Amino acid sequence: MQKTVKTTVGAIITRQEDGLEKLLLTRRTIEPFRDHLCLPGGHIDRFETARDAIIREVKEEVGLDFLPQFFRYVDEIIPECDWHAVVLIFTGTATGALQPQAAEVSEICWLSPAEALAQPLAFRHDEIITAYAKQGSAR
Repeated sequence: MQKTVKTTVGAIITRQEDGLEKLLLTRRTIEPFRDHLCLPGGHIDRFETARDAIIREVKEEVGLDFLPQFFRYVDEIIPECDWHAVVLIFTGTATGALQPQAAEVSEICWLSPAEALAQPLAFRHDEIITAYAKQGSAR
């Protein structure tokens, strides 16, 4: 039986803290990659646009209102955990009060890209954060 490729969205939510750019990461409570940090995001629902999906996912997972701008796509092909997804990554800022969804998120933290890359990250989020950091240094 052939499985389908998933289409998902991910958010690079940023804020300035003491002159440094910080990224919002969540700690997963579910498999795959339970207890790893990751960018907020999830699956696109049927008949939902990618932009609407990332706004919904950020609101559901962390309680924030996200203002997304498309950044890039990433192929997440991870055979060892039977995972294949095309991830549409959005960047931006968010407003509101942080409210983690306990069913999926055990912790929320703000880390610099370097701090984030030193942590065990879920999926291919290390590649996403590295690409984001390189793009930022090119500005």
